[in-house]
Amino acid sequence: QMQLVESGGGKVQPGESLRLSCTASGFTLDGYNIGWFRQAPGKEREGVICISARRGITYYADSVKGRFTIPRSNARNTILYLQMNSLKPEDTATYYCKSIDSRGTVRWGQGTQVTVSS
Repeated sequence: QMQLVESGGGKVQPGESLRLSCTASGFTLDGYNIGWFRQAPGKEREGVICISARRGITYYADSVKGRFTIPRSNARNTILYLQMNSLKPEDTATYYCKSIDSRGTVRWGQGTQVTVSS
């Protein structure tokens, strides 16, 4: 079964870091458009960082520039990471990864909760 599974969320204090992982099972991320999204309570889901298979990073939310990055994937290219540094309370949200294949098939993970609070 082809699916995405996020992990690595948790509760941290402002200024701390977290690394999220999105693991693809049943397929690799080669040739996929992929990205991280987040949804805070009462708000719409928003893009964080989006990557095109052909063009690289195509979207970087202004609110995370300079703080969030996408580290290199594993050797099999089955994991999408999100390195989050200098976390702020406004980064609190459920974080989701998304993939789109060449036929336009969209997959979402189930999400992982990130809470930034002192």
